[in-house]
Amino acid sequence: MPDLAHHPVAPALVSQPSLFGLGEPTFDPGFAQMTHVGLGMGAWLDLATGWLQGHEQAFDALRTRLDWTTHRRPMYDRIVDVPRLLGSDPSAGAGHPVLAAASDALSARYGLPLDEISFAMYRDGRDSVAWHGDISGRTRTRSVVATVSLGQPRPFVLRPTPNAQTGPRSKPKCLRFELGHGDLVVMGGTIQRTWQHAVPKTARAGTRIVAMFRHRTEAPVPDHRY
Repeated sequence: MPDLAHHPVAPALVSQPSLFGLGEPTFDPGFAQMTHVGLGMGAWLDLATGWLQGHEQAFDALRTRLDWTTHRRPMYDRIVDVPRLLGSDPSAGAGHPVLAAASDALSARYGLPLDEISFAMYRDGRDSVAWHGDISGRTRTRSVVATVSLGQPRPFVLRPTPNAQTGPRSKPKCLRFELGHGDLVVMGGTIQRTWQHAVPKTARAGTRIVAMFRHRTEAPVPDHRY
């Protein structure tokens, strides 16, 4: 559903700097700490904790260099604010050079161009995103979406879609991760059709920025790795 309007905003910072995030931003091109999680029915998830080092500098650069806007969209019988900010780079770049390099590394690892980069900011615990599957991924047999989380950790939760249950008595399995401080998560295979994910509201949270890497083309996604 398209956004009806957007308005520029200067986001306030709610953050506690991490000593492990100081220094020049860089990442592990060999993905040495990557953990693979098979979710069944062709869905999978890769997780690398602290993959992007020097994340504090990258966080500050994105917060100050990007144009951050609020959006409104229809929901049921009214127009509501989207509870997070969306960012765009006025220079049409990747927001920070390390993210352009990360895009190249992710593209090489997963065998397709993950060169469409978008940004979102969760200002505090009141910002959230409801249960959903990535729209482009739902229309493809397989897809890959990578997300790098900068700033303060927030819960990231996943659950199978109702039609992905194996029987009437099967209980949904919910997964929960705390993502921030340079963590990388990659969702692949059928996950956008057979699972949903969300960032729920929480009583207390600092600011978190996410950089999302997607592929534009409809070319088949390689699945030989898994």
